[in-house]
Amino acid sequence: QVQLVESGGGLVQAGGSLRLSCVASGRLFSINAMGWYRQAPGKHRDLVATITSGGTITYADSVKGRFAISRDNAQNTVYLQMNSLKPEDTAVYYCYLDDQFLGRYWGQGTQVTVSS
Repeated sequence: QVQLVESGGGLVQAGGSLRLSCVASGRLFSINAMGWYRQAPGKHRDLVATITSGGTITYADSVKGRFAISRDNAQNTVYLQMNSLKPEDTAVYYCYLDDQFLGRYWGQGTQVTVSS
């Protein structure tokens, strides 16, 4: 059974920083990509950032220049460093991974709240 466990969410003032972590465990075959989505109340779940096994990184336009995704392949861990946070970044952040043979898995989500 594959599990993703996120940590690092919380409450921060606008302009502050947070670092999210996500550790994958269980029987995995070949991870193609890991990354983060977020979902604000009443809105769709949107991609924030993704990083492939080869190191290709994609960011949503809204977070470019403020967020940085990184990955520790040996530890099956992905990080999201979030700087210059804005109230509109407030959402539940979900970690995901795409395994080449098993498909997509999701974490349980971690709340990020940015106060103005």
